[in-house]
This record gives sequence, C-alpha cells and structure tokens, in this order.
Amino acid sequence: MLDKLQKVEDRFREIESQLGDPAIVSEVDRFTKLTRELSSLEPIVQKIREYKKILAQIDEDKNLIDTAEDEELKNLAAEEFAELKKTKADFDKELPILLLPKDPNDDKNVIVEIRGGVGGEEAALFAGDLFRMYTRYSERQGWKVDIVDSNATTIGGFKEISFTVDGVGAYSKLKYESGTHRVQRVPVTESSGRIHTSAVTVAVLPEAEEVDVEINPADLRIDTYCASGAGGQYVNKTESAIRITHLPSGIVVQCQDEKSQLKNKEKAMRVLRARVKDLAVREQNEAIAADRKNQVGSGDRSERIRTYNFPQGRVTDHRINLTLYKLDSVLNGDLDELISALITADQSKKLSISDDMI
Repeated sequence: MLDKLQKVEDRFREIESQLGDPAIVSEVDRFTKLTRELSSLEPIVQKIREYKKILAQIDEDKNLIDTAEDEELKNLAAEEFAELKKTKADFDKELPILLLPKDPNDDKNVIVEIRGGVGGEEAALFAGDLFRMYTRYSERQGWKVDIVDSNATTIGGFKEISFTVDGVGAYSKLKYESGTHRVQRVPVTESSGRIHTSAVTVAVLPEAEEVDVEINPADLRIDTYCASGAGGQYVNKTESAIRITHLPSGIVVQCQDEKSQLKNKEKAMRVLRARVKDLAVREQNEAIAADRKNQVGSGDRSERIRTYNFPQGRVTDHRINLTLYKLDSVLNGDLDELISALITADQSKKLSISDDMI
C-alpha cells in the first residue's frame, strides 16, 4: 500500500508543479481539469502525510523503548507507541477506501425518473410518496429539485414524474436508488382491508454534459404543443411545451413545467443527454455483464432493490439485507442510514476485488 500512497503523493506534487507553469494556465480546459484533479487528491494527500508522520513517530518510539536508559522516557514512549498503533490501525482501514478509483459521475447533478408499475392507482400514489421522499432528502442535503415533466393522477399520485437534482455529490448518494421499489400496504381505495403489493421503478441518471454526449441536431425531431394541467388559461393558449425525439435511439423526452418554451427545451435537452448516455452505458455493460455482479446491485430498473411494508412499519433493502423499522422517517427523507450502509457495502466489495487483483 505504501507504494500506492507514494504514487498518489507524487502525482499531487506533479500537478502542483504544472499549475505553476504559465503556459498551462493559459490553456483553460487543461488548467480546469488539473485543478479539479488537484482538489480531489488534496484530502487524500493530507491523510497520506498524516499517516507518514504516524509511521515515523512509531519508529522513533520503538527505538526509544529498545535503547533508552531512562525508565520514565521508556514508559512515555511505550504509552505513545500504544496509542499510535491504534491510530495506525484506523488509517490502515481508511486509506485503502480513499485509494479506490472514484466514480467519475459522483460529483454530477442527476436526473431522476419515477414510474408507477404494477398496481395501477396504488403504484401511482407510491410514486408520489417516493418523489416527496427524494425531495425532502434533497432539502436536507441542500440540493435543488426541479420538476421536468409529470403525469399526475386524479387522486394525487403520478403515473410518472421526472426531475433534476442539482447539488454537490448528488449522484454519489442517489445512484443507489435505481431499481424497483416495492410497497406493501392497504390501498385507500380498498374497502376490505386487504394488503396489496405494488411496484414503482426509479432511474437515477448522472447528468451528461455536452462534451460527454455528442447529439447531432439533425437527429432530433422537436415538436411544440400546448401544455396541460395547472396554469389556468395560459397553458391552453401558448405552445410552450416541448417534445424532443432522438431519432437514432427512439428516446422521447418532453417538458411542459415552464411557461417559457426555451426553458422547457433546455430542461428537455438535459434529460435527453442523460438518457442517451445511459443507453450507451447500459449497452456497454451488457457486453461486460460479469462486472455488474461485483456491484451493490446492478442499478438495473428491473431489479427489486427495496420493500416498504406499511403494516410492519419497516423498510428492507434486499441488496444488503438491511431492515429498518423506521418507515415514516425514511419516507420523510431520512435516507442517511440506508445510503451510508449501501456506500459501505459497495466499498467493501470494491476492496475485496482490489485485494484479489493484487
């Protein structure tokens, strides 16, 4: 591990040196890329330098214990040695995690798409519950949520809803939410009190920048139409809603949330880029399907990842066999315990893979 740590520190020094070169400063794209890399390495390098100081002090204390003639000095060195060994053990656990390759999408904003599946109106109601859950979780994180498009039902649910979440680390935490969410409860429309099981699918896509995905304008068909739903007379008179069809893939995105046609088009293009990139990634993953078995779930929207059982007040995440009896808190946006456990499980699997490759 020390060799790996040294390589990271060497790379950090190399970038620092490059950023001091006026020629590189004038190259905006390269300068920006190097600055981002330096920022991502800085907390790791701080830990590495702390670790090196601990190792040096351990050697010094060990030497004093072996050679010092003063008993008081020996005892002091022995006490410090014992404490430093504990600290070193903590670093030995933490540093391999810091050295894991970072998901390049982790810092990106996300597009979340929720669709009611099996269960009709009950599934649509639960889609609304999940939307509120993610909205409240995002508020706790200081992220901004913006609806792109929705298809509401008459009793307050959503057949489908898509929205953006903008904020630092949004994808790094929400990416674990992709999959099928199952709900078990007595529907409001059920008079006999029978428990029904319904399902909702969630897709979490990292927002693709224009440089990530090349979309030829000639491959797009853009239609405008009058928005429907809330908004009074305005929505019936102005063709502000946008529907964009990506002809090569058949992907269709629409947005009618804004009164401005331009803003609706901008939102729709954000979603379209993310979905085109997602399609390309999924096609690539199909060719290397074995790799997906090494992840905490594949993130595939057909995979059942979690069950919300109302009679028992529990939430069970099937990927890590974690059950929490705090359903109300979870639905109110308290996802920290679930997501932390998923991140830990993901890191553990990656560490085991890394160890197998050594």
